[in-house]
Formats: sequence, C-alpha cells, structure tokens
Amino acid sequence: MRFPVPGSLITQPERCACKPPSIPPQLPAVPLLWQRAGWGLTTGSSKRVLAARSRPLPCPFAVPSGGLLADPPRCRPAPSPAPSTAAGEGRRTDSITSLPVPDPQRIHLPQQVILILTKLYDFNLGSVTESSLWRSTDYGTTYEKLNDKVGLKTVLSYLYVSPTNKRKIMLLSDPEIESSILISSDEGATYQKYRLNFYIQSLLFHPKQEEWILAYSLDQKLYSSMDFGRKWQLMHERVTPNRFYWSVTGLDKEPDLVHMEARTADGHTHYLTCRIQECSETKRSGPFSRSIDVSSLVVQDEYIFIQVTTGGRATYYVSYRREPFAQIKLPKYSLPKDMHIISTDENQVFAAVQEWNQNDTYNLYISDTRGVYFTLALENVKSSRGLEGNIVIDLYEVAGIKGIFLANRKVDDQIKTFITYNKGRDWRLLQAPDTDLRGDPVLCQLPFCSLHLRLQLSENPYTSGSISSKDTAPGLLVATGNIGSELSYTEVGVFISSDGGNSWRQIFEEEYNVWFLDWGGALVAMKHTSVPIRHMWVSFDEGRSWTKYSFTSTPLFVDGSLVDPGIETQIMTVFGHFSLRSEWQLVKVDYKSLFSRRCSKEDYQTWHLHNQGEPCVMGERKIYKKRKPGVQCSLGRDYSQTVVSEPCVCSQGDFECDYGYERHSNNQCIPAFWFSPSSLSKDCNAGQNYWNSTGYRRIVSNNCTDGLREKYMAKMEKCPGKAPRGLHILTSNGKLVMEQGHNATFIILMEEGDLQRTNIQLDFGDGIAVSYANFSPVEDGIRHVYKSAGIFQVTAYAENSLGSDTAVLFLHVVCPVEHVHLSVPFVAIRNKDVNITAVVWPSQAGTLTYFWWFGNSTKPLITLESSISYMFTVEGMNTVTVQVAGGNTLIQDTKEIAVHEYFQSQLLSFSPNLDYHNPDIPEWRQDVGKVIKRALAQVTGIPDEQILVALFPGLPTSAELFILPHKNTTERRKSNEADLEQVVEILFNALNQNLVQFELKPGVEVVVYVTQLTLAPLVDSSSGHSSSAMLMLLSVVFVGLAVFLIYKFKRKIPWINIYAQVQHDKEQEMIGSVSQSENAPKITLSEFTDPEELMDKELDTRVMGEKQPSTEFCFTVWVKILVFWVLGEAVTVTSSRSRALRH
Repeated sequence: MRFPVPGSLITQPERCACKPPSIPPQLPAVPLLWQRAGWGLTTGSSKRVLAARSRPLPCPFAVPSGGLLADPPRCRPAPSPAPSTAAGEGRRTDSITSLPVPDPQRIHLPQQVILILTKLYDFNLGSVTESSLWRSTDYGTTYEKLNDKVGLKTVLSYLYVSPTNKRKIMLLSDPEIESSILISSDEGATYQKYRLNFYIQSLLFHPKQEEWILAYSLDQKLYSSMDFGRKWQLMHERVTPNRFYWSVTGLDKEPDLVHMEARTADGHTHYLTCRIQECSETKRSGPFSRSIDVSSLVVQDEYIFIQVTTGGRATYYVSYRREPFAQIKLPKYSLPKDMHIISTDENQVFAAVQEWNQNDTYNLYISDTRGVYFTLALENVKSSRGLEGNIVIDLYEVAGIKGIFLANRKVDDQIKTFITYNKGRDWRLLQAPDTDLRGDPVLCQLPFCSLHLRLQLSENPYTSGSISSKDTAPGLLVATGNIGSELSYTEVGVFISSDGGNSWRQIFEEEYNVWFLDWGGALVAMKHTSVPIRHMWVSFDEGRSWTKYSFTSTPLFVDGSLVDPGIETQIMTVFGHFSLRSEWQLVKVDYKSLFSRRCSKEDYQTWHLHNQGEPCVMGERKIYKKRKPGVQCSLGRDYSQTVVSEPCVCSQGDFECDYGYERHSNNQCIPAFWFSPSSLSKDCNAGQNYWNSTGYRRIVSNNCTDGLREKYMAKMEKCPGKAPRGLHILTSNGKLVMEQGHNATFIILMEEGDLQRTNIQLDFGDGIAVSYANFSPVEDGIRHVYKSAGIFQVTAYAENSLGSDTAVLFLHVVCPVEHVHLSVPFVAIRNKDVNITAVVWPSQAGTLTYFWWFGNSTKPLITLESSISYMFTVEGMNTVTVQVAGGNTLIQDTKEIAVHEYFQSQLLSFSPNLDYHNPDIPEWRQDVGKVIKRALAQVTGIPDEQILVALFPGLPTSAELFILPHKNTTERRKSNEADLEQVVEILFNALNQNLVQFELKPGVEVVVYVTQLTLAPLVDSSSGHSSSAMLMLLSVVFVGLAVFLIYKFKRKIPWINIYAQVQHDKEQEMIGSVSQSENAPKITLSEFTDPEELMDKELDTRVMGEKQPSTEFCFTVWVKILVFWVLGEAVTVTSSRSRALRH
C-alpha cells in the first residue's frame, strides 16, 4: 500500500483499499470523504475539493461502521428510469437515480439499507445552510427523505455507525447552529435527539463494547459515554487531537482503559492512562515518567510509541505488549530528522526515517519483534506530500501474500520501482512484459530498462487508485505504470500480474480505473477520462481478454464509482452527470446476470507462489486455490481460498543482518564500524541468560526450519559478571537547574554491571545521602527536595564484588542557552598554560556565568568570560568540565586532554569520499578517530597508546595525528626521544605508501594521507627551544648590525663594494607573526628562498654591462643567505611551539 502519514513525527499508519478488513478505530479530525468497511480510509477537506472542481464532489459516499461523514449538499429522490442497453453490446440490468443537488454521502447497513446525508454549502456565507437525510431499503433503487424524523430545521454535519452493531446510528448536528446528537437503534428508521453542553469534533467507538464511546471536543476536552451517547462524563482537559486510544484486548487489563496524550498542570505533555469512569488526578497513571513531545503518542497493536526531544535531538521509545519502555535503536549515525511509523503488522515495525543528509527521500527500517532494534531495509524511498500536507511514502504492501512489498526508490536522480519477497532483505527491479498489446516484442533489458509503477492511492476516493490487490485474490496485482529507465507520469499504461509480481502483462495503453468483483474472480475497468463515456470492460481471465458493456445509453461524465468486491448482491454504483448543467446521476449496475452459476470444485485450479522460480517464499511453499481463467461462475459469500503450505529448510536468504551489522558484497553480515558486539550483554545480570547474536536474525514471520537455522540463530549464553561501568546521573527532565523547594528527580543509569547485585549510593550534596541494595528501587527515579539555593555536587556510587564506578552531576538550585561546545587541545604540555574556550549557542545569550572543573577538583573556577587559561601539572588524561548558566538554564560539556612532557604531531587528510558520509557531529568524529587509530596500529605495529587521532570539525574532513611517548619514560629522556623519531618515521612511511585505509561501510574504502606540510619537530616542556630562539634572535641582531656598519663605512673599506641599484618592481618579502590559534598559518623552511635560488636571483639583479668584483659579490650573497637562514630557523622554532599548544 502507499502509506499517507500525518504531519507529526510518530504517527499511525493509514490503511488503504488493498489492506485486510482492519479499520483504524480512531477517525481523523478532518472531514472524511469516503470510508469503506474492510478497505480503510481516505481523508481530505471537502471544501478544498469543492473549490477546485467545476461542480461539487459527486455522490454517493460508502461509509463503513464507525465512519465519519463530510460536508455533502442535499439531494432528493427521483424516479428510476427503465434499464437501458446499447445495441450490439453486453446487456446490463441497471437503474438510474437523478440527484438534483450535489454531494450526497452514503452508508451501507444490513438488509440492503443505505443512508445518505446531504448538505448544501453556501460559498457566499461560508457555511452549511441545509441538510437532508435519505434512506433506502432496496440497495439504492429508491430513497425516502427523513428530514421530518430528525427535525425540519436541524442541520446535520456527520454520521456515525457503531462498529459492533450496525443497527445503531449516531448523527451530529452542525456545531455552528447547535450542539446535539440524534441516536437510532433501528438502522436509521427513527431517531432520538439529545442536547450536549460541548461541541464534538470527533468520536471513537470501542472495538468490542457497542455502548462505549469517546468524544473529543473543539476545546480539546475528552468525554466518555457508556450508553451510546445519551450521557457524557468529562475525562481530561488539554488532550492532544487524535492522540487518545481505547484499550487493546489481550494486552490491557481493563477493557475500559483509555490511553491519551495530554498537557498536565506543569505545562508539559505526558502519556496518561485511566479508566473512563475513574479518571480523576489521583486515579490516573503515567506509564512513562518523563514528559514527551506533542503529537507523538501512538498506541497500535502490540506497540506504544513516544518521542522525547532533548538538546535538539529526538529520542524514540517503544513499549512492546505493555512492557517498560525501551529506547528505539537505529543505526548510530542515522541521525533522524523525521520518523514515521508505517506498519506494525505481524509483530514487526516498519518505520520511514529521513536522515540528516536527506530531503525528499526516506530510508525504510524494519525492527525485531519487540520493536527496539531496527535495521536498514531500503535506502532513498521516494516521498511526497498529500493534499493535507501529510507525508506520503511510496511503499506498497501486496495484499494476500505476506512479505511482498513494492517501493519507488531514487537511484542517481531517477525513480525506479523495486520489489521484495522477503520483507525488505533483498530488492530487485521489475521485469517488463515480453510483448506489448499488439504482440510485438518489448526491447527492455535489466538493469537499464524495467517496469515502473505508480504506488499511490487516488486522492479521489471514488476511483480505484493507481495500484490495487486483494486478500481474496492472492497474486493478482493491477497497477498504472510505464516501461523505461525511470518512472514517468506522462506515458502510462495499465499492467497486471497474475503471479505476485514475477511477470507482468499490459492490459491498457491509457489510464483506467480497475476494480475487483466477486472476491477478485472478475475485473471491471472504466476509462479514466474527462470526456463522457458509457462503456465499461469486464474480464474473467485475469485481464487476458475483456468484454465491453454499456451501462447507460447516454454518455456520462463519470466522477467515480463504488464497488463492493465481496458483497453478494454484486452491485456497482456509477455516478456523474450528463452535462455540466445537469443533475447528478446514480447508475446502479447489477452484475449478477454475468455469472451463470455458482462455482463448483471443477472450476478451480492451484497456483504455486514463487520468487523468480524459487518456490520457498518467507520460508514456506504455498499453494493457493484460484478460479480457472475464463470461467464465469460466482464465488459466492461462502468462498474461501484454500492455502496449502509447508515449511522450507532454512537458507541464508531467510536471515537478515542483525542490529549493528551490515551486509557486505560477499553477502556476509559484518559489524559496522561504530558497533561493538559485546555491548549486547551490557543489560544482562549475572546468573541470567542472554541471546548472543551471530550477526544474523531470522526474518520476522519467516517459517523455515532446520538447515542453517542453528548456525545463524542467536545463542543463549550465561550473562558474564561485570563490574559497574558507564554510571550516569540524569534528572528526569534532563535539566541541570531546579527551583528551590520543588522535587528534583534523579535517574541513575549504568551501561554495564549486575543490576540486581550492585549497591547504589546517592549523595545529594547538601548533607543528605541515600543507599539501595540494588537498582530496583531507583528505576523510576530518586526524588529529593533542596531547601536552599546553590550549586550541589550530586554523586552516585555503584559497587559490586567485581568493582565500582562513580558519576557526578553538578545541580544548580535556583537568558536561556541551548548548546555549549568545549574547545580544548587534544594534547597539552605539562606545566604549560593551555587556552580553553566554551563556545555557546546562541551567541547572543547575554551575560553568562561559566563554571570550570579541572581534574578531580570539587570546587569550580567561576568566570564571566568564555575562555580560561590553565596549567596541567599531572601527566595522563585530564578531565575538563564546563557549565554555562544563563537565567534558569544550565548546560555542560566535558572533554579530556592528554598531558605529556613531549610529543610530535602531523596533519592528516582523507580521500574525498569520506566527506559525503561526515555528519559533522562530535560522536562521529570520535568513532572515526578510533577506527583510524586502529588502522595505524595494525599497519605499523605501533602500540595504540602511543597514537592519538583527533578529527577537526567542518569540511573537508581533516585530522591531526599525535605521536606520544611511552608511559613512565621520563628517566630515559634522550633515548625515548630517539625512539619517538623512529615511530614517526614508521608512521610516515606507512602513510606515504597509502597503506593506511579503513572501510567506513560496505563499498566505502577511505585512504588516509599525510597533509603536505612539514612535520612539527619534537615539542616538550624544557627550556631548550626558548634558548635556541633567543640565540637565533641575537644572531639576527648581530648580523643586522654588521650589515649596517658595512654599509655605513663601505667607502672606507677598499675591498667592500655594495651596489644600491636594484630592480624597482621586485616584491618585498615579509614574514608574519605566528599565533597559537588553530587558524594561524604554518610557516616552514620551504617558504624561504634556498641558497641556490638566492644565488640565481642575485645574478639576475646585477647591472647590465658592469663587472661585479667576485669577492664583493660573494660577500654580499653570503650575508643575505645568513640572514635568511637565521630568520627561517627562528620562525620554525616559533611555529613548532605554536603547534604544540594548538587544538
């Protein structure tokens, strides 16, 4: 199906006409144009459609149980003319009803009862002025007007039917005139009117209890009724539109439980549950302790989804079968900008994610059974926006056969249609038909040419849509598309597949609407055109041949039709108008005469499902029963497709890559560069078991057995005992500032360790501390009230028999800032000042207070400046933490600095393909730096503790390589400096020979290069360089003085002759100062003139025709060489010291 998705980040999937008879219990707040039981729904604004057409939208509207009707004008019945046929064409038993006013809406009820609600919209007044209710008991042949039974002056707006008892009808009055409902218990024959003290915007019927209803008002209040709307009770205020749900049978304990998203007294949005008669503040519960994003709650099947955004980044959570919420795990660097829940069928979640580098496409992800771990199914799926601004993903699920999906994917700026038979593990292009309609061969060779299909449902609910399939007709697909290199919306035809998409045939050269009749046993087609028509085509052999029939003697401008694919009456209703000024016409077409008899056993044949000849699809061999092509027998209401299935032996194709793994060209699942397989056991407690992944997981709903199942299935293993690691303290709202006298809730998290056997201590920093024997009491948070204002160091301590861990949080109890980035050098020299800067966003935040912690200090340094200079005295890794306070907002960042006596460094660059995959976030730079470090160590054999790689922000991607000395080597200083020089030489040889490479993802090989700058010489904390620099500067002064004296007394020295004549157009050479900034230019000796070049220039500047004394010439040249050499050495020393302190 093509999935239209509303505008919120996490949404309910909207089911389409091809989906099994499962109607979402919640109806949208916008007017419903058409909704059919078993078909799904299509929403839109009737005003928009009316305004865009030359006449209002035609009737009728078939509405299922619980359906919501839109804004139709009135109509009145007219006599039915005699059936008409055209000479020489098939005969039809038809009846025509004239509707002199537009837009009636219709609903089918039992015993051939049809209700039509019509409304007259006055465009001048901008409101509905009249309405009429019509009822038919002979399936639309005649109608009775019921205005006198509902009130002659009553203007109706919507019509509902109970989903569990279709005899019960509810009508809503127009809220602009009055607020009332009319209730019928006899299929709409009689009504009772009840006044309301609120205005209903939408209704939600209970899926099991026919008397229970939820009503959502225009002022965002939720009401409940337990007697089909006769009495109402307020449940909650400030409820988010369309974010309330009934309990799900088998999952929720109470059948009258309601899930809702509402704004509470604290101003935040929360997920709440309560019973309809017990929803006071004390009776409500919050399954998720923290606040959530607005319009993010989705309760669907076994799953509940919510979204929480902190620091500008969204986090998604899921609860499976009402278990505690777990964070949804997408691949680490998917970094979603937008996410939509598409489907939750068959205990699995399909999600469309727009990642940080996508604009008009989405990536399709598929989850495990619990909906927690998602893996990539297909990249760059086409998306668009519907009439209501909702996101529509070009993905279609084939009805009747599980695991088959069609998707339109963007490949090299071309849209191509792909198909999968195993729920997204493998995708391939569609094979074009072998011949066209005239029998001529079609020259179309994969992958350069293929069949492409339009996968969207029609915006007009009365047409068939561009693609359709039915559960009752497995393997049969009808779609509009084209043959070529990409999808086209101009040159289109209609294609059909009888074998589940393996092969295709063209049935029409133009666009047609095609409907399924008699449970898919027959097809009816009508040309999609703006000119009047009077013919339709019927096929009984899956589109191989067609018979033309006339449904009216006078050509009709067809605006749509309604077909009941499974109804025993076999009736189709066509509606339109004879001319632009005529009344609306309803043509009732009865197809019963086309079927000569009921089908018998001899009328059926078997069909074997396959995938390009492979009989095993989703781990099964399936055989379906289908009517033989050409047999004109009726399947009847008691028809049931017989499916014979047997499991297949498991092969590699039955398994997809597990979370954290990626499929490579050899079809093997390899861990992604950011993923550590050992992390799967971090939530495991000693004494328990966990599933240790092999890198593969069986596709959900795949039923294969034996074979490779034992090899690829996860293995049950004992949880390893682990010491506490990765202890974190968070506040429940994610903020580090709290008001005095209010509850502060602390959340303690631990990445690894035995939760049940770990003691927890929490010191609030105000003289009060608590302790717990295990993690169970602290799962929902630890609450504490601070009675005084200040900055408190909150310390958590976790300990078990294998070790301990500590976490610290600095809480402030009292001009909002949103983000802070701590800019520090990666390596620093011991006992040398280091400049540290906190970069705050937004930059116009006003006066801010900065709190700095260095190393293990418990008292911060407080400044009003964003930069600070600090000297580290201890070698090793030193921690720097900064907190920025502005108003009642407090944020922090923490970095580590490697402090050493000496080191060397070099800039690195990479092959250009790395830039395309660079999201420019700190986590990515850290992970890629680790990968480069491992690659360097592997190629050179150098211990990784001597290597540090730091990537710079921005593009193009660049990094700095730091070569560090061995630990505890200060006593052997000179020998270790020599060793460091050898390490540098080894690294340079490897880099210069392009031996350092790493694979970022399958097919993306990145090469690491040396940036062509001179390597900074050895940098240390001794005074040697300072002395050398001073000597160099003194040498410059001495040489300058000597030159001045020579020039001053040159006439008194007989063997000296300096020529003052020079070229006037020669550029002056200038040497700039070198700062410690990261952006300062790096000056090397290569930038100064070498002696040979200087000699050549000197020869060029001599005066033409004048002989230069050789001794004077040599002295002049060598003086210049000496000056330039001294300056070059001085700048090199200064540059090396600058590089030692740079970030």
